[in-house]
Amino acid sequence: MTGAEDLSGDPARHRPWPLCRRCCGIALDMGSARTRVWLAGKGTVVDVPTVTFPGAGAVHPVQRGTIIDIPGCSRMLQRLLGNRLPRFTRPMVIVTTPVLDGVAYRARARAVVEVLRPRSVLTVPGARSIALAADADMSRPLVVVDIGAHLTEVVLLCDGAVTDAHRTALGTSDLDGATVPEQIVEAVVAMLTAIRRHDRTSLTADALRLGILVAGGGALRPEITHPLTARLKSPLRIVPAPHTAAVRGAAEFLQAAHAHPSTMGFSPSLSWCCRPKRRPGRPTLHKPAP
Repeated sequence: MTGAEDLSGDPARHRPWPLCRRCCGIALDMGSARTRVWLAGKGTVVDVPTVTFPGAGAVHPVQRGTIIDIPGCSRMLQRLLGNRLPRFTRPMVIVTTPVLDGVAYRARARAVVEVLRPRSVLTVPGARSIALAADADMSRPLVVVDIGAHLTEVVLLCDGAVTDAHRTALGTSDLDGATVPEQIVEAVVAMLTAIRRHDRTSLTADALRLGILVAGGGALRPEITHPLTARLKSPLRIVPAPHTAAVRGAAEFLQAAHAHPSTMGFSPSLSWCCRPKRRPGRPTLHKPAP
């Protein structure tokens, strides 16, 4: 089943595509449990389970924040976006990534989105996207706690860059008779303690005084957030709509990237509607095909 979340309530932060509505851009957050997509000019987030049906049963192509089935993810995106994209366009795509998966995840993510025939693919750490969605001051140190369905990350940002990060393969989908919320709380506290121990500066202490940004589905679980506040003795700042914060932040990066001068000009990779209009009387410039 396909769901969509209306983001039209904040037009300043989700304004129309900078140049024209025919240009195609996609922000993508492929989580272990849910895949969320922001489409340029639409003002909505498409939110569906991260699952494929290659045969008789369901298959989860992303597990614990790792893409384990590239063809399966590609089929999922084709099914989800194939009829939503304008014909004959090559979208710019920004993909959120787990902080600690590095080059391997980025390579797999780029392979997945090739099914969309992108003209460019950029990746951004999920924690940085969350900070942007929260309208946080990037010039100050920030601690971001992302409690997802299958993965929990604790990240220290300084000037928007990742300074330190820890994660555990534990999330809200694990909560059952054997796993209780207190275990997630303990894991977050342990990861923050490790970051403070390794920090030879005052960055972590400064960030904790400002308050901890909390996102992901776990941010909506009071049985997790209330004990965290008591244990950490630091204010928690719950990101608005925390379950879609990463993709909304990626959408902000996408709009900034689209407006950057490096994406304009005469380039075969750009949609025809983005190219500067030729003035009358001036010769047409031709560039050789790459």
